[in-house]
Amino acid sequence: VQLQASGGGLVQPGGSLRLSCAASGFTLDYYNIGWFRQAPGKEREGVACISNSDGSPAYADSVKGRFTMSRDTAKNTVYLQMNSLEPEDTAVYYCATERYGSSCHHLDYLGMDFWGKGTLVTVSS
Repeated sequence: VQLQASGGGLVQPGGSLRLSCAASGFTLDYYNIGWFRQAPGKEREGVACISNSDGSPAYADSVKGRFTMSRDTAKNTVYLQMNSLEPEDTAVYYCATERYGSSCHHLDYLGMDFWGKGTLVTVSS
């Protein structure tokens, strides 16, 4: 059972990146799944979530209009398209699942059940 995040890297301000989170050993459709990030010296925070109940993404205010989360059921993978990146977006990005509850919908990392290893996103000129 594994979540594998990838796609991080160094990008200039205003640039774009697409992160992927591939699940193995279980089917993502049965889980709420979210993206979270942690910047150096800061608390982990929620970025986006797709609930298995309705599939509509929820976003943190700081990324609304810039980030888009999507799910590919056939590939058992979720994505985070990040546009108009800002230095403040620099962080390690993680994907995590929740089997039952609403922590993901509320972007509450404390309630998430299972975490993948993160991928580093650095926004800098």
